[in-house]
Order: sequence, then C-alpha cells, then structure tokens
Amino acid sequence: MGTIAENLDSVRKRIEAACERPGRNPAEIMLVAVTKTVLPEQMNEAIEAGVTQIGENRVREAWEKYPHVRPVTWHLVGHLQTNKVKRALQLFEWIHSVDSFHLAEKIEHESAKFERTIPILLEVKTSPEPTKFGVPVGETLEFVKKISAFGHIQIEGLMTIAPFTDEEAPIRKSFKTLRELRDHIAKAKIPGVRMNHLSMGMSHDFEIAIEEGATIVRIGTAIFGPRQT
Repeated sequence: MGTIAENLDSVRKRIEAACERPGRNPAEIMLVAVTKTVLPEQMNEAIEAGVTQIGENRVREAWEKYPHVRPVTWHLVGHLQTNKVKRALQLFEWIHSVDSFHLAEKIEHESAKFERTIPILLEVKTSPEPTKFGVPVGETLEFVKKISAFGHIQIEGLMTIAPFTDEEAPIRKSFKTLRELRDHIAKAKIPGVRMNHLSMGMSHDFEIAIEEGATIVRIGTAIFGPRQT
C-alpha cells in the first residue's frame, strides 16, 4: 500500500475507468471513505487529499473521533440500533442502513425533535447470507410506501452489500437486483420519495457496482489499508 493520498488517487482513477465502460460520468459517483478503525490523523490525511464524505459503521466510534476530525459530511453505513438513533442524528448527515419500519419510525420521531429532515437509504438484502441485514427485495416497495409519509426522513434511494466472494457473477447479480428494484420503485412515483441513489460497492467490488449503476461507493481498505483490529 502507498500513502493515503496515493491510494486515494488510485481509487479515483479506478472509478474513472469503471465509468468509461458503461459511458458514465465520474462526477455522478459519490466516494464515501469508510473509516471503521481508522485513526483521526489518517482521516484528516484523507480529507487533506480531497475526501469530503466519511462513512462510519458504529455510532460510538464516530463520536469518539468526531472532535478530532476536520469538517466533512458523515454517513452512517453500518447497522443502526434504535437505542442509538438519537446520538446518530446529532452527528450523521446521511443514514445508509434503514432496514425496518421500527427503525424508520424511531428516526422520524427523533428527527422531529431536532426539527430536521435526514436523508436515508433503505438497506435491501439482495443475497441470501443469514448474517446480512436488510429489507427483503419482495417487501421493499410496500416498505417504501409505508414510510413515505414520514415528514422528517427523506428517502433518497437504496443500499446493499454484495456477497463477499471472489466470484463476479453473484456480486454482479446482487447489484443488478438493487438497480432493477430502484427502477421498479421509481416507476411507482410515490409522492415524496426519491430514487436518486444506489449505495453499493466496497473496496473489493466497487468497479462492478459502478458498471451496474452505483452512485455512492463505500471504500475503506483500498484507501487506508487493512483494518486494525
């Protein structure tokens, strides 16, 4: 691995190359640098190199780092427990992992107290691993309809995590499933619902995700190196 700035430059070039294949504009892609276990000094190094979007998996870890990190937009990309919602809303500007009505309802309730509307993505389970969180594909449209009237959350699109495998076919299938689901929901024209974003693709599969329509990629190890445990 090179320096963080070098790694970031390499990732950007790979994003550009991945966009060329389907004829997409690299400006359409939001790069979220995922900083789970990454130290604040390393985060600031990435920010100095041009990172504007930070993704964290855990609310508590994010809060510990927050005072030491330069101003950026914070995204919660990991699973969110309902008892952490209030704290999450005090820090994060995007939540990528809304996967139940109970969680959406809690975010709505707490957002109303802060008099704010928070952009959210619905996490969809597009592969069968039992450890994965997410709304089942076949239930997502009804889920969107059910929470679309909430006044303090703004549905911006969908998120998924592909199978962790070296085989391209199941990864591509997962991303294609999310894109087709997004298109299906968009055609329903549900008032107040936006389907502008597909958050999919991490360090090992983001190029496939871009080819399949990702607008947000969540990249950690390709920028910061292997995670510290």
